[in-house]
Amino acid sequence: MPDPSQPSPARDPERMAALAQQIKAWALDLGFQQLGIADTDLGEAEARLLDWLGRGYQGEMGYMAGHGTRRSRPAELIPGTLRVISARLDYLPEAQSAMHKRLADPATAFVSRYALGRDYHRLLRARLQRLATRIEAAVGPFGYRVFTDSAPVLEKPLAAKAGLGWIGKHTNLINARAGSWFFLGEIYTDLPLPADTPATDRCGTCRACLDACPTQAIVAPYVLDARLCISYLTIELKGPIPEALRPLMGNRIYGCDDCQLACPWNRFASLSCEADLKPRWGLDSATLIELFGWDETVFLQRTEGSAIRRIGHLSWLRNIAVALGNAPPSPARAAALGARLDHPSDLVREHVAWALAQVGLRP
Repeated sequence: MPDPSQPSPARDPERMAALAQQIKAWALDLGFQQLGIADTDLGEAEARLLDWLGRGYQGEMGYMAGHGTRRSRPAELIPGTLRVISARLDYLPEAQSAMHKRLADPATAFVSRYALGRDYHRLLRARLQRLATRIEAAVGPFGYRVFTDSAPVLEKPLAAKAGLGWIGKHTNLINARAGSWFFLGEIYTDLPLPADTPATDRCGTCRACLDACPTQAIVAPYVLDARLCISYLTIELKGPIPEALRPLMGNRIYGCDDCQLACPWNRFASLSCEADLKPRWGLDSATLIELFGWDETVFLQRTEGSAIRRIGHLSWLRNIAVALGNAPPSPARAAALGARLDHPSDLVREHVAWALAQVGLRP
């Protein structure tokens, strides 16, 4: 009888160490830029999460508390989990100077650059599944689950433990050689792989991200009040955007990249070569008037396979109305807003009326 206290020959430490190196090489072959392995001890991250929730910083994102400790205890979410394989994929679609140019043009709509192309969830999930299949071919059946922001997973603390970077003061993960313009995905597994060494925080005294945030949503280093964040306001919030925050949103209609644009570590970021992440429908340079003219049929057609679709057409119009209200007055913008003044949705009408008032026209 084998000794149950001893690892099986197929899972002894030496074989697991060799397998970990193979997995990292396979990840590069599949197009990931880096892969690391973390243990499942997220005690510090859990304490920070509970404090954040206690302050109500999650706003209407009730799902952040809805899964209890399964979010911070991987083995509670997927029993038997011993390690988390964390991988990153670069997505930067254009030079950061181009983004600054778009933000400075009030007639142009700014969409967070992660959402310009196809929905990254499908891309990462399929690629991680291919990696898991390759592992299975090497070691035989093993326990695993693939995640890409699709379950209660603390992906940034896990990636930090896996050595992919550190969580910066803006709460995004930063890699010293690649900045922060990348996606994360995970494989929860029962393989006892050796864990990597966590990265060291290298933000130092820098506070560029705090100073750059248009709404001052980074209320302290490493603390984000989502209720003030433009990404939350344009994506997660379903009702009216608070009036005091609307003028601060500028031309940002879906998400916000300002904290990343301000981060000095992003001078090391590389452009993505992923075809699926390239901009579609001219969303990297479209005007506010052009996008405000999309009816629901066009919206659904042009956001098929895109992360943008999840906000729905009404929030899309709400967000663009605010941006039009923040732009300098012009007959064309007034006409575009006026055409939506009788929209069936109370939400859209309210924001259109606000925007018209901003440009000196009363509905």
